[in-house]
Amino acid sequence: MDLGAFSISLSVKNLQASAEFYRKLGFIELGGVSEQNWLIMKNGNCVIGLFQGMFEGNILTFNPGWDQNAQNLEQFQDIRQIKEELESNDLGPIVLDHDRSSGPASFTLRDPDGNMILIDQHR
Repeated sequence: MDLGAFSISLSVKNLQASAEFYRKLGFIELGGVSEQNWLIMKNGNCVIGLFQGMFEGNILTFNPGWDQNAQNLEQFQDIRQIKEELESNDLGPIVLDHDRSSGPASFTLRDPDGNMILIDQHR
């Protein structure tokens, strides 16, 4: 199973303070809109998302169809295939946020310790 690019999405109290902290750790801005309270930052192959006021707790995030630079991959495993494979491994039922047969979609699940995992396909 290929879940795509990995990042961690951090729920932060102060976006600018968190961004400055991670800049000091060598991270640079890869994307996001600070006026909308979110930034994506990168250091080497490590990607973190900083999100202020959007959700509680931190989320492990996987993006099928993207590489670690948020660039589209020519070939990738579609989220609907990933969903079926996870359900066949007794990790379901899983509900997609859209009924489309292709294109963007996402779903969440929790690991045995309650950690949130987001599978988020953008194309």
